[in-house]
Amino acid sequence: MGDGSSASENSKSVWDKTVQVEQSRYIWHGAPIVHEPLSDDPCTNFTVAEFFSGCGGTSKGFEMAGFDVVFGSDYHRPSIESFRHNHKKAVTILADARRLRADTVLDALGGRKIDVLIAGVPCQGFSLNNRKRWEKDERNFLFLEFMRFVRELGPRIVLLENVSGLRSTANGSFVHAIKAAIESAGDYSVTHRMLNAADYGVPQLRERIFFVGTPRGFSFEWPEPTHGPIAGIPYRTVFDAISDLPKLESGGEATEYGRDPETEYQVMMRHRSKKLINHVAPRHPESTIKKIGATKPGDPIYPRFTQRIRLSWQAPSPTQVSGGIRPQYQFGHPEQPRGLTVRERARIQSFPDTFSFHGGTVQGRVQTGNAVPPLLAKAIAESIKNVLLILERSNRSTER
Repeated sequence: MGDGSSASENSKSVWDKTVQVEQSRYIWHGAPIVHEPLSDDPCTNFTVAEFFSGCGGTSKGFEMAGFDVVFGSDYHRPSIESFRHNHKKAVTILADARRLRADTVLDALGGRKIDVLIAGVPCQGFSLNNRKRWEKDERNFLFLEFMRFVRELGPRIVLLENVSGLRSTANGSFVHAIKAAIESAGDYSVTHRMLNAADYGVPQLRERIFFVGTPRGFSFEWPEPTHGPIAGIPYRTVFDAISDLPKLESGGEATEYGRDPETEYQVMMRHRSKKLINHVAPRHPESTIKKIGATKPGDPIYPRFTQRIRLSWQAPSPTQVSGGIRPQYQFGHPEQPRGLTVRERARIQSFPDTFSFHGGTVQGRVQTGNAVPPLLAKAIAESIKNVLLILERSNRSTER
């Protein structure tokens, strides 16, 4: 440790695809841990269960669309803490999916039927931001674990999400493999599409690919964009998202808003929020503060890392990433010489201010960066609800 050759080897390993990616100490490798719901309120709506849930961005979008979230599972401890806190009707299981048995899930659900089974399978192996991106990354095959749960739980509809890089990895073979796996797991018709979160009111340019499996004979209609060139309504911007939040210096924190919302989006994000949470600025050395302060909004802060920019008020944010396990910021604030708070990242992802992230600043970055933006998930959920309503009417007609 500490000698020159060791440092050189470590440097090379960052780029070497045969070296396993360094894992977070927050990943759970033990036996599955089941947590009962925090609320005993009855579930009266269509039900959703989510594997590889992260903090639950997709589930939050379904909840916004009127679904009951009844289950979440992930192996990242802070994510499951956040999921449990924000989806109080849900059973949660902290577990690596490869160690989780379907009968454990069924027992935890207590016989409750699942209308929609969703998963954001780990995407780092496909991600265009991953320097070790390659088709043999073991994380790329975790969708097969999800297929095991699809077969055992028998949901009426299946939704699977991943990053845009999935299309090009291994010449697109993963897209065909996932489509075929869903179709064979329960006699589903499967459609897939790349969607940009900005088209659905999220102040961020973020593309994701979605697969939707519906019972054969029942087609799924993708939601129409509400913003952007097709809709004829401008994309929401960073200003729309965070301009009302209190100013902070490096390492500062605010727990009160101190001013009224300035945009319609801010009104929506602040609905029912009485106290400002997760608005803690990262603590920077003076050199970093000067570096961000000297950077023009919209420009890269570091010449070698052009994806790390100082955000512009007048445009949507580029795609937020999780930031791995290192305590580094991704974007600079447009006006203040610092990185973003977790609340600012959450706003840019369309998480409402009532959504609480557990685990501190670095783990909050991981959770916000990995999540599906709730407003994008809500748009998909509303289209899925239309299919479920048709299925209900069809079943009633058959019974008569």
